[in-house]
Amino acid sequence: MRDRDPDIATNEAENPGSPKLDWHEGDMPYSPEFGDHFYCRTDGRLECGHVFLAGNGLPERWAQDRSPGGDFLIGELGFGTGLNFCETWRQWKQFRDPGVRLHFMSFELYPMGRQDIGRALSHWPEIDAERAVLVAAWPETPSGIVEIEADGQTRLSVVCGPALEGVSAALSGFDAWYLDGFAPSRNPDMWSPELMRTIHDKTRPGGTFGTYAAAGFVRRNLQAAGFIVERRPGFAGKREMLCGKKSG
Repeated sequence: MRDRDPDIATNEAENPGSPKLDWHEGDMPYSPEFGDHFYCRTDGRLECGHVFLAGNGLPERWAQDRSPGGDFLIGELGFGTGLNFCETWRQWKQFRDPGVRLHFMSFELYPMGRQDIGRALSHWPEIDAERAVLVAAWPETPSGIVEIEADGQTRLSVVCGPALEGVSAALSGFDAWYLDGFAPSRNPDMWSPELMRTIHDKTRPGGTFGTYAAAGFVRRNLQAAGFIVERRPGFAGKREMLCGKKSG
């Protein structure tokens, strides 16, 4: 995600209901509307591991820290290409215990089309198996709530629409959050005080979040919502990222 490069080819999305995208170097999507890439240009998959998995204490917590129902519930702001889901699912399959389920629930205002998701995720052979399942199950015109049973222990829900509306309607009990909207300077609604409070309210005691964002107003909004916020070194030379926990 982060700064536009002049060497970008522009293509219309295959699905007329999908967001308009530009493509950098063939397979890196860029949003003209938000003026931002969908993930770090260095390596979005490794960024996911550093910021979202490690930022939430995963995969260690999958064995040690589950909600009373036994499932582990991850919330995500901004599904985008599905990269975070695919990398999380890949690692989940390596570390999960038998009989425990992962529910990955993402909130996305402008869901991508199937071909665009496949094009973006083809960059990483490490997640070829996960990409193939996601693309095959992804609807032609995603709307409402997209539900995908990825395997017997993994469920994906993508709630299409405004994040505040979707998170407000969700049941409580989230174990971890991936806060991965477009850059706060370009998409401030995704980092608003009201949305951060709602996320805090929906998080179980001891639940966590991780985000690449380190802007002062994001940190203050998270703290005002009730999270204990920690600064950590960011990915690929980025000075800082934020992670935190709900007390209790």
